[in-house]
Amino acid sequence: MTHRELPPFIQFLLEPGAYPHEAEEIKLVQTHISYVLLAGNFVYKIKKPVDFGFLNFTTLEQRKHFCSEELLLNRRLCPDLYLGLETITREGEGYALSGQGEPVEYCVKMARMPEERMMGKVMIRGELTGEMLDRIVEILVPFYARAEGGEEIRQFGTAEAVSINVLENFVQTEAFVGCDSLGRTQYETISRYAEKFLAREDLFNDRIAAGKIRDCHGDLYSANICLADQVYIYDCIEFNQRFRYCDTASDVAFLAMDLDFHGLRNLSDYFIQRFCEKSQDDGLLTMLNFYKCYRAYVRGKIGLFTAHAPEVDEATKQNCLIQAGKYFQLAESYAAAG
Repeated sequence: MTHRELPPFIQFLLEPGAYPHEAEEIKLVQTHISYVLLAGNFVYKIKKPVDFGFLNFTTLEQRKHFCSEELLLNRRLCPDLYLGLETITREGEGYALSGQGEPVEYCVKMARMPEERMMGKVMIRGELTGEMLDRIVEILVPFYARAEGGEEIRQFGTAEAVSINVLENFVQTEAFVGCDSLGRTQYETISRYAEKFLAREDLFNDRIAAGKIRDCHGDLYSANICLADQVYIYDCIEFNQRFRYCDTASDVAFLAMDLDFHGLRNLSDYFIQRFCEKSQDDGLLTMLNFYKCYRAYVRGKIGLFTAHAPEVDEATKQNCLIQAGKYFQLAESYAAAG
């Protein structure tokens, strides 16, 4: 996508003069739901006006609301990282950050973390260690222990509630079945496995009785973890409670799956072992393969969504399709093992 095809206010934010601070080089990163601008020592995250059913950012007020939710929820783990809500205003023929004119968009302002310490890059360099995973576990165990887990939230742990999240993925990807990324046999193998596991209501009820359904992170994988002077676990799900109210097994399964995806199965097993020890939750192992499969399929689905978004460039599209195919292969392997 060229700069001309971007929304005018994004074009404005690509200029160093748009910011009240030094920002010599500005980098734009796009996901299927966000524009993320890396500008100097800060990050500005803007929600796209999209409606995927499971999220709806189509109105300005909705985007403002979910920016506020993002700040509130992520400050549970990263209070110093999430700085505040910024307004993009219209000023005559142009725009301003927190100007006096009409608000045209809202964004979350964050402190910028060192890119070389992002967990994904640490993994690619082969530098991830068990000690780093221990630091993550030391944060997660007390986080889940103090997270809300009342009657309303517990209901999201039933087989019926979980099935809504899991089975909608198959509906949302059905139109893509038969493409290079997702074959018919893969789709049927994974969906059959999920449906059979969801029939085991007793397993889900055991997790509810054990108090393991909590207001979790919802998007716990390497892209949202920075291993700097301290561990930052950021960018939780703010747009849909049913993705965040979940079994702690589902949350940690995402990171375990991510480690598997990057060929780090031994570290994945180590992470789960240490988490089970520290949280005294051996029952998690009963659910692990199922939730790994679910999480891998979700990542594949997001890859397909991003690849087919009209605003992404061809290189991004092809990379997303390749990555989606790998995630669907991993999901299939979990389904076969299950």
